[in-house]
Amino acid sequence: MSEMVVAEHLSKSFGRVHAVRDASFTICKGEIVGFLGPNGAGKTTTMKMLTGYLPPSGGTASIAGFDILDHSLEARRHMGYMPENVPLYDDMRVTEYLAFRARLKGIHGSDVRKAVGESIERCGLDVMKRRMIRTLSKGYRQRVGLADALLGRPDLLILDEPTNGLDPNQIRQIRELIRELAADHTVILSTHILSEVEMVCNKVVIIDQGQIKASDTPSNLTRGLRAAGRISIEFKGDLEPVVTDIEALELVKKVMHEGTSPEGWHTLVVRAEAGTDTREHAAAIIAKHGFALRHVYRHMPTLEDVFVEMTRKD
Repeated sequence: MSEMVVAEHLSKSFGRVHAVRDASFTICKGEIVGFLGPNGAGKTTTMKMLTGYLPPSGGTASIAGFDILDHSLEARRHMGYMPENVPLYDDMRVTEYLAFRARLKGIHGSDVRKAVGESIERCGLDVMKRRMIRTLSKGYRQRVGLADALLGRPDLLILDEPTNGLDPNQIRQIRELIRELAADHTVILSTHILSEVEMVCNKVVIIDQGQIKASDTPSNLTRGLRAAGRISIEFKGDLEPVVTDIEALELVKKVMHEGTSPEGWHTLVVRAEAGTDTREHAAAIIAKHGFALRHVYRHMPTLEDVFVEMTRKD
């Protein structure tokens, strides 16, 4: 699979503030990449450097083989960018605005109408194309921004917080639209909403405090994470001897009592070393004491577990 984006030691400083530090990652053609990080982690700054809105303080990157510094115009011709807060001209109609944007992007003559028509159709804007932009809902304004990014059929789409401020139905619609667009484009989805990434993306890049913490598929990131050694147990009987015996097991780090039901069922969470499964040993301990066991469950790691592990401050 050929490379669409290659970032090499990208850095950006604003005075003494280091927004991005030595960021390196690769994105291949056809991938849908979730660019994850807490608020203020450096996501938007990285996106702006890739798109040419901000010059890097150090390092460089290439888009479709074109260096963003040495061949900036060529690199930008291969990408469409939807910023977090889409800047629209409220006193223009949807078709007028998109035609204006198409001409700015170097599309001329009859190709303008064709490009605008394609973007409007792909983004579900046909019923709104003659409306003034100021009358559009937030969801449709986001669609106009996405239609703008699609003008010229770019190889790469960079979408910065595309569902920001939308209601659940609008989020679902935009998510489905992104999934459809991924059939023909490489997509970078910058967000802090983990559920979006889990539902749409096949690769994840995690950034925190300006540094890349991880870059891999969701399955590879979750494999072997510490959370894989966590189990839950529900049993009825004396709590203290069970906790003592489980704590004595090799590789067990911590046993936590989550609560007891009115019927006397205790819930324990056992945290052990990564990659270990203590269910059989814990069940044997409960059986040894002659207590009833109702439930034992091994927690599999999620993208949220990975995100917390990579970005926690302790």
